[in-house]
This record gives sequence, C-alpha cells and structure tokens, in this order.
Amino acid sequence: MNNNIVVAIDGYSSCGKSTLAKALAKELHFIYVDSGAMYRAVTLYFLRHNIDLEDHAQIADALHNIHLNFHTQNHKTFITLNEEDVSEEIRQMHVADKVSSVAAIKEVRAAMVRQQQRLGRSKNIIMDGRDIGTVVFPDAQVKLFMTADPKIRAERRYKELLPTNPNITLEEVFDNLAHRDYQDTTREESPLTRAEDAIILDNTDLSQDEQLMFAISHIEPFIAE
Repeated sequence: MNNNIVVAIDGYSSCGKSTLAKALAKELHFIYVDSGAMYRAVTLYFLRHNIDLEDHAQIADALHNIHLNFHTQNHKTFITLNEEDVSEEIRQMHVADKVSSVAAIKEVRAAMVRQQQRLGRSKNIIMDGRDIGTVVFPDAQVKLFMTADPKIRAERRYKELLPTNPNITLEEVFDNLAHRDYQDTTREESPLTRAEDAIILDNTDLSQDEQLMFAISHIEPFIAE
C-alpha cells in the first residue's frame, strides 16, 4: 500500500469540501487537514487582537504568535489556536465575513502553506481549501475541484448556520457567499482556480454518499500501487 498519497480538494465556499474530506479520511483511514479552518483561526486571532490588515509588520508579528494544531476525537477533527479549541467559534459569521480578506494577505498564505506542506510530507492526507491542488500540493496524486449551484450552496450553508445564528437570513448567507467567491477568485495571492488536472465534482444534485463513492473511485487506484 502506498503510504504517501495526497488528495487535494479545492472549490467554492459551501460546496461540501470539508464534509467530503472528512468522510474520505474516515473511510480510507487518511489524515484530514482542514486548511480553511487554519485561515479562519488566523482571522479569529486578528479580530481578537485588532490587527490592521494593511500593517504588514503587525501582521508578521501576529503570525509569529499563532500556533495551530489539529486533533481527532470520535472521528471529528478539532483545531486549536494557541492551545484553545476554537472549532466552533471560527464557524461564526463575524469570522466568515473577514476570512477571505485575511486569506488574501501574502504573508498569511505563505505561513499557512508552509504548515500545510509540513503536514503532508510523510502520511496519507486529505486536504481541502482554495489552492491545495495549485499551490500547496501541485503534485498531489488526486485533485478534485468541487462546485455547485450558488442557490443550493447558500441553502446548505443557511441550514448549517441557523442553529447557532437564529437571526440570520438566507439573503445574508447568499450575499456572503457571493462576496467570498469574488474575493477568492480575484485576489492576487493564490486565487481560486481549477488545476488543469483536477477532476470536476459538481454536487448540485448528488447525495453525500454519491460524492463519496465518486471520490473513492479516483483514489483507490493509487492505494493499490
């Protein structure tokens, strides 16, 4: 069995990238690395410490003080920011509103890419994000690019947020996703683009099980090598 397989999953916000990545990791016994959570955790730190996104010296100092780690319990992955579990807080709207702006900062992306590449050097991993197959792991054995109808994406995200954000509206979620799509695809640093060798997975009309089977069918040949 090959013990150094990298599966890169890229795509738009709220396409179910992390849901698929977690399911694959559980099914194939791979390590799951949530790159989006890393950028959200950095965003949370910046918000808490009032970091000026135009002040590159302040950003560099802040990045030196940010230590991120992942741990898994009962098939769930948690992220810690300086030893504090922030897995729930990073999913709140005040973080979602700023994460694309923070993720577009050159110094932030460079710091996170270094951490992500370190995680993928010696183990079978599945990582999802915006630039995994194009920048972080351009030589990944399997690259998936996920997309879905924007209205479907907004409805999925709305249902996910509603239990903890009862006052949120579907329109707010739709507008947030549209704004993030624009920022992600037009930013100067590592914009969201499909790698030439990435397999498109449009899950507008697919169940989670159908997506899982589709992805596994493309990964299994490399496991058998």
